[in-house]
Amino acid sequence: MTQTATLDQPFTLRSGESLPNRFAKSAMSETMGTMNNRATPELARLYGTWADGGSGLLITGNVMIDRRHIGEPKNVVLDDERDLAQLKAWAAAGTRQGNGLWMQLNHPGKQSPKILNKAPVSPSAVPFKKEMQGMFATPRALTSDEIEDIIQRFARSAAIAEKAGFTGVQIHGAHGYLVSQFLSPHHNQRDDDWGGTPAKRMRFVVEVYKAIRGVTSDGFSVGIKLNSADFQRGGFTEEESLDVIETLTNLGIDMVEISGGNYENPAMAKGAKASTVAREAYFLAFAEKVRHRVNVPLMVTGGFRTSDGMADAVASGATDLVGIARPLAVEPDCPKRILAGESFNSVVRPIKTGIKMIDDLALMEVSWYTRQLERMGKGKAPRTHDRGMLSLVEVIGVMASRGVRNKLRAGE
Repeated sequence: MTQTATLDQPFTLRSGESLPNRFAKSAMSETMGTMNNRATPELARLYGTWADGGSGLLITGNVMIDRRHIGEPKNVVLDDERDLAQLKAWAAAGTRQGNGLWMQLNHPGKQSPKILNKAPVSPSAVPFKKEMQGMFATPRALTSDEIEDIIQRFARSAAIAEKAGFTGVQIHGAHGYLVSQFLSPHHNQRDDDWGGTPAKRMRFVVEVYKAIRGVTSDGFSVGIKLNSADFQRGGFTEEESLDVIETLTNLGIDMVEISGGNYENPAMAKGAKASTVAREAYFLAFAEKVRHRVNVPLMVTGGFRTSDGMADAVASGATDLVGIARPLAVEPDCPKRILAGESFNSVVRPIKTGIKMIDDLALMEVSWYTRQLERMGKGKAPRTHDRGMLSLVEVIGVMASRGVRNKLRAGE
């Protein structure tokens, strides 16, 4: 097959949802809600742009299930139906080309900064490593009743998402958020029914999945984003991840997206092996291990930059869907161009300011890409070039402007 024919193949999930092609826009945190965490018209405009760009599946940035616990300012929170009209507009725009649109559901657990939450929760009261304790408070261990409440909050949010017109939800079980914390023996040191053994640490995500299935229709897709590993001493391992995938597969999960790392050990921020660079995607080798273990639809995200690399990953059988994030932040129509026969090589490159501390943290770079999502939400074209120090100036200007607006809103 040519690369176009490979990537243009439709794919039907277990739920019966049919995706028109193999491109999947992976979650990027938009932070485009209101200051009190409500959905906005800008989200509909942004996802309409991506739908028009040709992706077969769009997955939103993390939508929080509890407004008391958010990961970033301006996260959208979905814990009731107050924004149903705006959610319906978002869903209609995001599915207008016959593609799928999934809402990613999340609870940050301990990964909620002090400026947002001075009393975060987690399976156990395990603090962050010393250099991060200035930003994140030591969490309080959840009670059993609180755990049951969170499970029902995931389910309620999923039911509202379906009512609004989203075609599925994705449980965020990666990157050190609450589901990931329950799975990790480093973060979960409980000795009750929610921890102490791999099977008990897995119970939380299993119950979240079952609760969502219990309140949504058979044709509504439910997937999960899961770490291949935490890359942290005493953390979640590849073998444990394979066990979780096998369990969820047997329960009927529609799709597994593979990722890795957390705030303390961000896998994709570290230098990649030469073999990984050659294949472009960070987690293809682990995806192949999953293939040998179970038969489940897979999506691999992280590192894809060329149409050849994307087509090769699908043709090899290692993944069913090609997860793309940053390339779609600057070239939202790249799937459509590839499907039209273009030999694509993404313009995405590391943005370097020359200031080592800033470049090592990569915070400016993340902020710059988030800025491009904001531009599309306002109906503007994203910028596509690396501007080094000029990129830093733009980010600082936006952050300063937000700070002034926030003070004015607060009456300071």
